[in-house]
Amino acid sequence: MVSQPDRRRGRGSGLVPSPVKAAAAELGLPVTSRVADVKDSGAELGVVVAFGRLIKPDVLAAVPMVNLHFSLLPRWRGAAPVERALLAGDERTGVCLMALDEGLDTGAIYRRAEVPIGPRVTLEGLRSELVELGTAMLIESLAGGPSGLGGAVPQDGAATYAAKIEPEELHIDWAQPAVRLDRLVRLGGAWTTAAGKRLRVLAARPEPPAADEPERPATEGLPPGSVLPGPGGPLVVTGDGVLRLERVQPEGRGPMDAADWRRGARLPDPAVLGS
Repeated sequence: MVSQPDRRRGRGSGLVPSPVKAAAAELGLPVTSRVADVKDSGAELGVVVAFGRLIKPDVLAAVPMVNLHFSLLPRWRGAAPVERALLAGDERTGVCLMALDEGLDTGAIYRRAEVPIGPRVTLEGLRSELVELGTAMLIESLAGGPSGLGGAVPQDGAATYAAKIEPEELHIDWAQPAVRLDRLVRLGGAWTTAAGKRLRVLAARPEPPAADEPERPATEGLPPGSVLPGPGGPLVVTGDGVLRLERVQPEGRGPMDAADWRRGARLPDPAVLGS
């Protein structure tokens, strides 16, 4: 088995193995961080899942490999396919079992399965669903050994690249539409500032037009980021629409209901998040 090298995973901590390496050690399986070691392993087939590194041609020549990729290729090749599908508002995503080649997620497809992206699904929930689906696909495909894979079909369609989510992308820009900010929050880790302190937004949802909710305070003419009390939680004005905060985590404190945070925050009036 090949896993990433041990890394420091906490401030001041020593080297820690990856979860995959730790699990393999418990099972008594040999583990290396050198991909080239595979060439002398005697393996008939290699299975790659979220490895994050390209496999060199000489290794692929020695051991054919398949890759379990969490998107509907060729859409969202790369490091963060689940995140990008959710952030882009895709209605569907899925899992592909593909032949590994020298390119970045460019190999032919053995099997694929689709799943809908629900309107309230989080990154964690969607990824769990895809892992379960992909695991079942892999076990079924390899039940009879490598010959059970059958033939592979070349990818078809326009390719898109799923770049890694950078920390600055999780900083909420209230000038963006409410529907996009809702998707950003569902990625996990989205944050803004309130009275100069960081505020993580753990759960939120876009609100329907004010005409459908007569008791909502007026938001016309207010700058993006303006936060107002609402009947079901604080309302934040965005570049297009209104986002209702449901659960937040203020700096130095634990997660809490957004309405409780708003009551105790002692924000200025008017308050503008992110300013």
